[in-house]
Amino acid sequence: MNGSLRSPTSEGADRRNAALSESLVLAAVIFAACLFGIYTRPLGFLANVWPANAIMLGLLLRRPAMASLPGWLAAGAAYMAADLLTGSTLVKALLLNGANMVGIGAAYAICVRLPKSKLRMEHPASLLDIALASAVGAAAAGIVGGFANPILFGGGVVSGWTFWFATEFVNYVTILPVILSAPRRGTVLPKWEEVQPQISSRLALPVLAVLFSGLAAMVIGGPGAIAFPVPALLWCGLVYPVFPTALLTLLFGLWSLAIISTTYLPGAQGLYDETALISVRLAASLIAIGPIMLAVVMQNRKELLSRLHHLATHDQLTGAANRHAFLENARKLVAGNTPVAVLMIDLDHFKAVNDTYGHAAGDEVLSAFAQRVRACLRPGDAFGRVGGEEFAAVIPKCPKPDAFQITTRIREAVSGTPISLSDGRLIKLTASIGFSLSPETEPLGIERLLASADAALYRAKAHGRDRVEIWELAVPTG
Repeated sequence: MNGSLRSPTSEGADRRNAALSESLVLAAVIFAACLFGIYTRPLGFLANVWPANAIMLGLLLRRPAMASLPGWLAAGAAYMAADLLTGSTLVKALLLNGANMVGIGAAYAICVRLPKSKLRMEHPASLLDIALASAVGAAAAGIVGGFANPILFGGGVVSGWTFWFATEFVNYVTILPVILSAPRRGTVLPKWEEVQPQISSRLALPVLAVLFSGLAAMVIGGPGAIAFPVPALLWCGLVYPVFPTALLTLLFGLWSLAIISTTYLPGAQGLYDETALISVRLAASLIAIGPIMLAVVMQNRKELLSRLHHLATHDQLTGAANRHAFLENARKLVAGNTPVAVLMIDLDHFKAVNDTYGHAAGDEVLSAFAQRVRACLRPGDAFGRVGGEEFAAVIPKCPKPDAFQITTRIREAVSGTPISLSDGRLIKLTASIGFSLSPETEPLGIERLLASADAALYRAKAHGRDRVEIWELAVPTG
């Protein structure tokens, strides 16, 4: 029996172990989040910051394996354990956590039906749908909370629902976007050496503006203080991607709940005036939506412009740069990067391919040929399609021996292995290459280098094709 084959029993055991592992991770995270919320809870009242529900909803959406029956049961046990271990009565723990689970379930029932692009915060309307789901979850939790309020805190049903709704909504709206927009597992992050040249002091200005506006709100105070950071947060939405903007908005939400709601609103003064707290929490929720929505829109705009730029500068068949974009890039590479090798590459007898196999096959050949050439070039080299079956490349800082090595490698890559068509047919091709070299003593323009490489290409064709020729440039010495 092949040792690589596994029985259905062992595969089922692996799935059960994976589900158990996911459930335990979820329970541990929820337990820690509950403790954080409990220890920020004012005496005899609900917590100022209660991240557990939004974190659980985010994890269920990001890691669907957690949204199993064992996962829900483990999370419920974690909620109960956190309350009971910190001194809550069984009745209080059941009422509070019943509201938590009902709210999460209602929000999850909506979010799980949303397209993946919206759950990944990639769609302009992402936050609207998430805010709607958050409102439904908060309202559902508020129904349980409304009935629990007279029992636990001696308040009214309506006031309990209102306060519960505001508290749940602000936590969902500020925390959930951070979890949903966080980089996904397997995302290749750029190296510091690649990012550092793009970083400028101007990128720090929006963050500094958020900090200074927060300080101004604390110094000046008053009922309008919560709105002071709004322009700075919108600036962040214009400049930063979704995840950093969501993170800054979360910090704003925590700041507004923990600082303004307890200290800087008239009438609060540490007394936790219920109307003021509800007002602040709803205001923080609505303020948080704007910057993140703007960041999503800007991210979509950048991606759209990037796609349009690629369409405008690249040949759609081969993926190589088109003639205009290639020449523009080539001029930059030629300037000050001597010695520079400029290559002209042509597929031999390509017209016969179109005549024999058809134009669709010819398109496949061109695409495969371009891939092979690109594989022989360095990341910083320029490569473009300048004619029907003619391609060009610019290789900066490339002395003559290296240029011969690269051109020979390209020729062998084309002729060494037949190109396989989608219908299974094989086509064996060759390529002729001509190249010119800009001397170190006197940099030459791209037009002259291309003309010389083209002359070398025609010489290669005249000498039998499937070969490399160099055009020696004569440079005046005085």
